[in-house]
Amino acid sequence: MLPGIRGLRLQVTDVRAKSRYDDHKPVEQRAHDADRLTERGQNLDVPTARQQRRRLDRLAPWKP
Repeated sequence: MLPGIRGLRLQVTDVRAKSRYDDHKPVEQRAHDADRLTERGQNLDVPTARQQRRRLDRLAPWKP
């Protein structure tokens, strides 16, 4: 069975990630994350931060 084993070596050339909104984290942390996205300002960072802030404005205060 060993001759049937094959290996691959891949080189990552691009990454496309999806942003997730974690409503289980404190509001302060989510606001800080939105601020960092705005500072970084790459690709969809600013619209994602804007959406996160909109979500924070609509949610009730976080309770542990």
